[in-house]
Amino acid sequence: MTQVSWGIIGPGSIAQNFADGLAQAPSGTLTAIASRSAARRASFGDAHAIADDMRFADYAALCDAPDVDAVHIAVPHPFHAELALMALRAGKHVSVEKPAGLNAAEVTALVEAAAQENCFFMEAYMYLLHPQIARMIQIVRSGEIGDITHIRATFGFNAPFDASSRLYDPALAGGAILDVGGYPVSAARLIAGIDEGNFAMPTSVKGSGIIGASGVDEVAYGLLTFANGITAEIACAVARNMDNTIQVIGTKGSLTLPNPWVPGRNEGPSDTTIEITVDGITREEHLQHPEMLFKFEAEAASQAILAGQVEIPYPGMSHQGSIGNNTVLDQWRKELGYKTFAEQDGVVRILPRCLPAGLPQVPRVNVDGVPNPMSRLVMGCDNRETPAEGAIVWDAWMEAGGNSFDTGFVYGGGLHEKVLGQWIKSRGVEKDITVIVKGAHSPYCFPRAIEAQLDMSLARLNLDHAPIYILHRDNEAVPVGEFVEAMAQLKDRGKIGFWGGSNWSTERFAQAVSYAKEHGLPAPRILNNNLSLAVMTKPVWDGCVTSNTRESLKFLRDNDVIHLSWSSQARGYFLPRDLRDRLPADTRPETCYGSDDNAERRRRARELAAKYGVSAHNIATAWVLAQSFPSFALIGPRSPGEIASTLPALDLNLIADEVAWLNLER
Repeated sequence: MTQVSWGIIGPGSIAQNFADGLAQAPSGTLTAIASRSAARRASFGDAHAIADDMRFADYAALCDAPDVDAVHIAVPHPFHAELALMALRAGKHVSVEKPAGLNAAEVTALVEAAAQENCFFMEAYMYLLHPQIARMIQIVRSGEIGDITHIRATFGFNAPFDASSRLYDPALAGGAILDVGGYPVSAARLIAGIDEGNFAMPTSVKGSGIIGASGVDEVAYGLLTFANGITAEIACAVARNMDNTIQVIGTKGSLTLPNPWVPGRNEGPSDTTIEITVDGITREEHLQHPEMLFKFEAEAASQAILAGQVEIPYPGMSHQGSIGNNTVLDQWRKELGYKTFAEQDGVVRILPRCLPAGLPQVPRVNVDGVPNPMSRLVMGCDNRETPAEGAIVWDAWMEAGGNSFDTGFVYGGGLHEKVLGQWIKSRGVEKDITVIVKGAHSPYCFPRAIEAQLDMSLARLNLDHAPIYILHRDNEAVPVGEFVEAMAQLKDRGKIGFWGGSNWSTERFAQAVSYAKEHGLPAPRILNNNLSLAVMTKPVWDGCVTSNTRESLKFLRDNDVIHLSWSSQARGYFLPRDLRDRLPADTRPETCYGSDDNAERRRRARELAAKYGVSAHNIATAWVLAQSFPSFALIGPRSPGEIASTLPALDLNLIADEVAWLNLER
């Protein structure tokens, strides 16, 4: 391939710009257009000499067209993520207008899909590819204005109010932050990260603004603080004119871009000026470019694709830059109190194709007393803050065959149960899934506290019954019989199915079983301790208990106890180092699982992984599932890609000798 063949979905004004840019780009050419409007298809096709058989009424048909190498998506932004996933899963390279998704969770799914399909993906911030940005970076790095201390970046315009306009319509996720807020955010992050050559993440995001009559943010102001001490003022608007500049303030002077965002947008030339002030003296650099603005983006993307790259080179918007940018937009909107329709309670927005094809399905087994067969992998629900974040992961989980969920009364101060409950209600899946509910966490681990916590959990979860209820901690100061009797009362009232303990010793668990049998009461049936191939050497949290000891494993085998393993993947201990070091230092895998014995377990897992063509991470998951007692593995993926990376473990059937050898028992 010597030239990239592009198709465009959505023939609006931004698509016209990209098409005109392609006409000037030697490495790319426009081949196809897709629109549901026959008139717009014809007009756009005629204007750009697109063959009749490459004018598609169906978006999927364009994505499937063999003569199209890459797709530029220029529809309104509520449809960006879905269509980008459609194109990526069809094996096409993708450029998508900003924002690439309605939140960072959607953009994360796009980045993961691009990696899975080995396709180029770019969030199309065209201004970053204009030569003035490269020159700005060069000047700042030269030290001429000293060390950066502060940044100002604004992009605002005053569009007449029209409730049906995409700018003001909540159904189209209108508002200033999602329309143009990404520009000042990306500029501030680019400049704050110049020394490292990346997009820096702010440590603090503060904001204020105006929510208009239609319910969208019309004007927004923000303050960002970065770890290196740099601060930034950002602003955007769809209902207020702003100066639309970037200013970089340093210890020796300042630099200003008077026209950073859209120089020569429609036709060109895209001439610009950079103003540099040092010691009160201002000089100007005039950059002359006969090309129109979008030529630089179209050529850079095409060259990257031809070179086999999966993301645009710096200073274009990198994959992690896109995730970070949309994270900041989420935080900024939260400061203003503006939720898109995708984030409203109870809204059903399902993003298809978040998982690649060909992955194994999560197996399900029948468990006595549970209405539905349960998936052997159990989704931990302690890390999703909004319904939109949760939906991305949980919809993918159901698609993969998972139907078991684990939550706890204390997670997120109750927020995480509430978010899961909103998803359950919006999807209407309460009869199809099994939710494991936990309560009685320290310091409220007393029999008299259990029912009130359970009632609150069920209300948050929109459930009337917990098929499995687990005491989140043990309190050995309380006679075990008091817990057994309290759980029997809850079962008699129809509030729970069967019960068990989390972070209980096998000794206390056995005592509870004995007491229950002696008094004709329901005995605990499930133990929810840490069980992973790596043995916990430092408790991840106070009161944590591991089941990977010879005594505990023997107890589980001899008594056929159901075991639900939390941190079944040892917090990523078996992942490559760059992935396992992302957690806080006090709970990182090496902190909680570091030992010579575990290092040998990891070495053996890698050896077996090479034999089976999977990852050591998959071997560790398969080890938990391969126990001779009923064993369920609790996992905590934060994105569909993390689900996908776990599923290959399900194709492994480790034999008893391998299970013992991995755990240093052979």
